[in-house]
Amino acid sequence: MSSKVKVAVRVRPFNKRELGLQSTCVVTMEENTTYLYAPTGPKGDSRKPNKSFSFDHCFWSIDPSKPQFAGQEIVFKCLGTDILENAFLGYNACILAYGQTGSGKSYSMMGASSEIGIIPRLCGALFDHIAEKSTTTIGFKVEVSYMEIYNEKVRDLLDPTGKTVMKVREHKIFGPYVDGLSQLAVSNYKDIESLMIEGNKSRTVAATNMNSESSRSHAVFSVVITQQILDITSSVTGEKVSKVSLVDLAGSERATKTGAVGDRLREGSNINKSLTTLGLVISQLAESCSNKKKGQTFVPYRDSVLTWLLKDNLGGNSKTVMIATLSPAGENYEETLSTLRYADRAKRIVNHAVVNEDPNAKLIRELKEEVDRLKSQLHKSQREECLKEQLCESEKLIKELTQTWEQKLAKTETVHKERQAALEKMGISVQSSGIKVQQDKIFLVNLNADPSLNELLVYYLEKVTPSQLLLHRL
Repeated sequence: MSSKVKVAVRVRPFNKRELGLQSTCVVTMEENTTYLYAPTGPKGDSRKPNKSFSFDHCFWSIDPSKPQFAGQEIVFKCLGTDILENAFLGYNACILAYGQTGSGKSYSMMGASSEIGIIPRLCGALFDHIAEKSTTTIGFKVEVSYMEIYNEKVRDLLDPTGKTVMKVREHKIFGPYVDGLSQLAVSNYKDIESLMIEGNKSRTVAATNMNSESSRSHAVFSVVITQQILDITSSVTGEKVSKVSLVDLAGSERATKTGAVGDRLREGSNINKSLTTLGLVISQLAESCSNKKKGQTFVPYRDSVLTWLLKDNLGGNSKTVMIATLSPAGENYEETLSTLRYADRAKRIVNHAVVNEDPNAKLIRELKEEVDRLKSQLHKSQREECLKEQLCESEKLIKELTQTWEQKLAKTETVHKERQAALEKMGISVQSSGIKVQQDKIFLVNLNADPSLNELLVYYLEKVTPSQLLLHRL
């Protein structure tokens, strides 16, 4: 199923630094349109034109007292609910948070103790859905992993030692993956919550001028949902497996504003490198989705670890949502404009999501649908013989596909015995190596010039009584 990347933007309240600088608000929103106004100069003039951008959702989160204020609950209902529904249908899904440092990405994704974000809300709703949908024929398994990409190196946030740098590999079926990444089974929301808290404590953060707790790494929290579906009529268990990737990117930044030096400056350089590569990937994918350049554009996924791991989520097998976070302050006008342009390109990306189900179970389901369709046609149509033949073929295929492994072994043994009996009835006994003859029976053994074919056939001669011989002659 082809679908475009859904894009939302969210503008946060003024922070203490911006209030201290008496910054003016340059961002407004009306329904699904975001307007960006150029800040006025010292003389109250501005030569830059105003900008407007349209997105799937625009969340105005500056002043809680205003009626248009969009809190954490509204953001989750608009973005997280659809992601969860797609996951239960068997699709891969992804929520990607992008924006400059200090624009509210981590708050939107993880939230605070008083106002939890998208990830905790989604995980809580996940187990509520499982409780509702679980039956005697449908079961669920949930596994989680949590990693960070810091200075272009992958680290497992759920690893107790937390020091091992992991390698990214690519499988021809499963795509890019992290070799050795912990994937832990969980049975309720409390299990996930404790793992999130442990992982967040391990995540690399440091202070910069623009944000006292600036995330210095990209974090990817993944939830793998496996649905086990039992078909009572055929006793066959099929599976649907969906992976939900929740990505909190490190903030894009300018060294002159963040005041970064030494390690912080090097970190910022690597952050900007991966985000620049992400921007190139988004641009190339947006360009390839246009009719003129379709199928001709090279997408540089491997230029960065981040884009390599997000390969399926951008232009691949996934239902993807991007949330771009903005600062309302005039002093961040250039960064805000850059983020809006970034998001505007992303909305043109087309993904091709498919249901990740057991191919055998899918084939059985489709055959059953065909059988039901043929049965209904059989009652209405005059071409009974043709339809009956098609119906028998489909039912035979279903019977073969729904056999258990034990049934297949038993069938193999039965066929083997029948074959041996038929050969013995013909007076022939074939062994894979050497000769094995039955006691008290007369037999002939073949001889061949080729040693490999010598003494492989045994012909048993039946005893004939004189009366039987006389009848044969007559």
